[in-house]
Amino acid sequence: MTTVTTLTTAPALDGKSPAVYHEAVLIEHIVKKRQTQTQTQTQTQIRTQPPDQPSSATQRALLVHGAQQPYALVTDHAIPSILHKDEILIKVTVIGLNPVDWKGPAYNFGLPRLPWVNGRDLAGVVVQASEPDTDTARPRLRKGDLVLVPSTDYRDIRKAAFQEYAVATHFNAARIPPTSSVHAAASAGVAFVAATLALGVSFGLDFGTVSGCPGPNLPDILRTVDVNTIPPDVRDECFASREEIERPKPGDWIAIWGASTTTGLIATQLAHNAGLRTICVADIARHGARLHAAGADILVDRHDTARAVQIIRGVTGGKLRFALDIVGSQTAAFLQEALDTRVAGNGSHAHAHLLGLTGLPDDRDRDGRIIYHTVPIKLFHSSPEVGGAMVTWLERLMESGTLQLPEVIRAEGGLGGINAALEMLRRGEASGKRIVVSLH
Repeated sequence: MTTVTTLTTAPALDGKSPAVYHEAVLIEHIVKKRQTQTQTQTQTQIRTQPPDQPSSATQRALLVHGAQQPYALVTDHAIPSILHKDEILIKVTVIGLNPVDWKGPAYNFGLPRLPWVNGRDLAGVVVQASEPDTDTARPRLRKGDLVLVPSTDYRDIRKAAFQEYAVATHFNAARIPPTSSVHAAASAGVAFVAATLALGVSFGLDFGTVSGCPGPNLPDILRTVDVNTIPPDVRDECFASREEIERPKPGDWIAIWGASTTTGLIATQLAHNAGLRTICVADIARHGARLHAAGADILVDRHDTARAVQIIRGVTGGKLRFALDIVGSQTAAFLQEALDTRVAGNGSHAHAHLLGLTGLPDDRDRDGRIIYHTVPIKLFHSSPEVGGAMVTWLERLMESGTLQLPEVIRAEGGLGGINAALEMLRRGEASGKRIVVSLH
């Protein structure tokens, strides 16, 4: 059984209106009020429960033993140990599910060895934290803090989400403010990392221009980072937009295909608040209202792809320079057709940029006048400077209410219910929402 929770407050009833007019609204309001009270009670319990150390050396966890096999629940998996000074141990309370959680085992990727523990998004309570190096230093995270963790370092099994205790680094964990839902926060981490790195590193957008909650200028931070500490396979991507002429400026257009995904929703908000004009391609009948509330300037329905490209080119006057695809190589190819490919020889006109989160057009179909990007996801967990700047900004975004968190579906059953919840995700029953699972 699942409970659908929309993390928005029901509008106040207008006592002047006829009672019969509000009958359906009143019933809905009462139901939502009870749901909100239950969520608040649960969240308070999570925040106030004592951060006890593990009482044994083992824990419950989900293991994948092979490709195309369901996860198996075990009760004797070792609790991970802290190995480095900047690490913390977290008692997991909520797990956010991602498509890769079912696609990895189904298509045999993202599994460094077998058996393995998966899971990319989690929230929980810090139960062990490293002491500061000096007596005067105050640690950013303390025992008892409620945090969310985007677990991008999937090769480190200690950091996986599908277990009762997980390790993270202090620069990859964000404190959840009392004003934010733990469940919604648990679902947003990896999507925030992907959107922020795509816009801020690959495209070079300066988040210092974000209205209400200015963020980091990641290209400037990267200039201070030792290049040799950046993984070689993402190093070129990290500096692809270092030239000022290539970076987006307020007023520039950006098109996002797959904008109703959580990554798309977050990217839309960040781009809009940074002064870009946003074009969102999605199922507008289902998701248009939410995207409009998130800051979409133009909504384009995805069902007629040729017409969608035509609309994008018409709206932008053929001057679209930035495009972000979150669906796949085919839709990335559609966005490629909408980009402005004029590049002046004297350098007065910058390149167009296309980033594919899950795929790009085939090499033979690419345009040499376009710069193609992939998200340098490893940068988040390999660079304390970049990761730290991102999570502290995420804390401020949530606390200020600048960032609208995803709507969630709360699946029951704890770790034992994850297989069924992933099947819901695979069937597309959570479109525009995220599925989360509570462990306590």
